[in-house]
Amino acid sequence: MTHDPASLHARHQSVLPSWLSLYYERPLELTHGEGRHVWDAEGNRYLDFFGGILTTMTAHALPEVTKAVAEQAGRIIHTSTLYLSRPMVELAERIAALSGIPDARVFFTTSGTEANDAALLLATTYRRSNQVLAMRNSYHGRSFSTVGITGNQSWSPTSLSPLQTLYVHGGVRSRGPYAGLSDDAYTEACVADLEDMLQQTAGGVAALIAEPVQGVGGFTMPPDGLYAAFREVLARHGILWISDEVQTGWGRTGDHFWGWQAHAENGPPDMLTFAKGIGNGMSIGGVVARAEVMDSLSANSISTFGGSPVTMAAGLANLGYLLEHDLQGNARRVGGLLIERLRAVAAGLDLVREVRGRGLMIGIELVRPGTDERSPEAASLVLEAARERGLLIGKGGQGGASLRIAPPMTLTIAEAEEGADLLADALRAAQGRLAPA
Repeated sequence: MTHDPASLHARHQSVLPSWLSLYYERPLELTHGEGRHVWDAEGNRYLDFFGGILTTMTAHALPEVTKAVAEQAGRIIHTSTLYLSRPMVELAERIAALSGIPDARVFFTTSGTEANDAALLLATTYRRSNQVLAMRNSYHGRSFSTVGITGNQSWSPTSLSPLQTLYVHGGVRSRGPYAGLSDDAYTEACVADLEDMLQQTAGGVAALIAEPVQGVGGFTMPPDGLYAAFREVLARHGILWISDEVQTGWGRTGDHFWGWQAHAENGPPDMLTFAKGIGNGMSIGGVVARAEVMDSLSANSISTFGGSPVTMAAGLANLGYLLEHDLQGNARRVGGLLIERLRAVAAGLDLVREVRGRGLMIGIELVRPGTDERSPEAASLVLEAARERGLLIGKGGQGGASLRIAPPMTLTIAEAEEGADLLADALRAAQGRLAPA
């Protein structure tokens, strides 16, 4: 069979939506992968530092996962939630125990969007309110309700929403009106803003939904403890806290298994949502909530594809591998090395404003050299230059001006050093093409 990316791109454009974004001037067709590497249809090999948007969490073609998928598919592929499912119960038991939420219940979906959608349904039903607090620069999915709480305008195609959304300060530490404050003063100012906003609202707010590290927002984050301080305010008003762990869960940040644990002084969230990495490429999402909240729905509900036997088998195998091989510890060690290497590279480059992140979740914000003006052009140039050198990375942030680096969590020290060298070369090449202000 002939592999012609240009022909496939033309076919893609003729049958798929114009808003379905593709990376690169010459889009890639990835045909296979192994470990931390993937190959395209023309036989080029790449070091993968984006993992299908943080979804290939452990490794490409991980034998334990592919074996579990094949064995389950050979038995039965689909049953629906109308029947008992041993893999679904077993994975729910493990996630409930790991969640930190007392008396936890788990509902499985097929994506992070659907997980956040379900969490919003639970919160608004439980609280009898359609008012939701969300963070500025946030992203929670592409469904009608999750777009309505997304605070990043690049990913919000409509202002229509079934929810009344109020956006809170705090998700972006190094920009905005409080950027110049110390961490403690920053947290204090954001809490005061939250208190003031709640005094202005009519009726009770249902929930705050927040990513501990903003993913699409460019891997930005508040000081540790900010959401714990928010939780103290929320608890006084009976408002639920939903931690969106779609990108931060399963130890990727290195320091913690869940992102919310950096803000744990006042206990776990009322709900957390998860997806992406748990399936290592299989479509798994879900919500964990206190039983009182999860069981607040009075209508019947099922999921046709949530909790599929094949995806649950993949999730069990993948989670088992992650825990047995301490991939959280690897993310902390190798991610720490990688971020220090990238900060050393950035120190000599005018187009890099900030290198931020934790574990294997690293963002690099780019600006027009000589200014503080975000530069989507620079991000696109670096993306292309990295690809030419055999490295795949992502981008995001306001206007798409931040690079996103999130390799599979089995990344080795040698691969981290190789990737840092390739990215350094790509950054220097991009800077050479950008005129200073």
